[in-house]
Amino acid sequence: MHPILLQAGGLKLYTYGLFVALGFITAIWFTKRNAKFYGVPDQMVSDLFFTILFSALAGARILYVLINFNDYRDNLLDIFKIWNGGLVFFGGFIGGALGTIIFLHIKKMDIWKTADVLAPGLALGHSVGRFGCLFAGCCYGKSCTLPIALTFTNPDSLAPLNTPLHPTQLYMIASNFVLFLILLAIQRRKRFNGMVFLSYILLYSLFRSIIEFFRGDFRGNFFFDFLSLSQGIGLLISCIALIFMIIKLRSRHGSR
Repeated sequence: MHPILLQAGGLKLYTYGLFVALGFITAIWFTKRNAKFYGVPDQMVSDLFFTILFSALAGARILYVLINFNDYRDNLLDIFKIWNGGLVFFGGFIGGALGTIIFLHIKKMDIWKTADVLAPGLALGHSVGRFGCLFAGCCYGKSCTLPIALTFTNPDSLAPLNTPLHPTQLYMIASNFVLFLILLAIQRRKRFNGMVFLSYILLYSLFRSIIEFFRGDFRGNFFFDFLSLSQGIGLLISCIALIFMIIKLRSRHGSR
């Protein structure tokens, strides 16, 4: 793969950073289209994504650094070099959610309805952004002998070199795109505001937890080292989402 896409003198264009940017642009593009389905103003989407960009990047980077702090202990300035890779989705999710809640509270907008507007675009943008992981070699899998195994040979890659590995980056790309399609189907038949977003959390956590068992990079430990930290966070968030979904379904049936 090619962690560095272009290089001119001392300037480098990192493939990871490029695809993260493309993923963000894709998410904005689709969410603006999706907002029309809900009657949400186009400008609100632009303003909200500006907030999400900074809060999600901060959360994703902070959690990654906390998990891998020994890699930064001797050179703290490397913490800010996010173009080299090193973001954790659930950290970004938590940071982005906090930023979104604050933004919507200030604007006095419906949180659940807006979350439904965002969910499909986030899944699609995440799928695109994961190509950055593929090219950078981060989020790599365990060694395997499958025909679809990936072997990284570029010395700038973050993955172990010359070893066939589970293509976990491709698993994430595919699962997020499938999730995007599922959310579109749910959106057409949703029963309450928040159903699309809560489904996104539940299904993403399920897909991610399965893929985590094939990951080969260290991501922190949880529950006696049986689960990764991402699996632990996903389990907690999905339980909260399930509780909210049950409450909303019961309140909907109770109001009939």
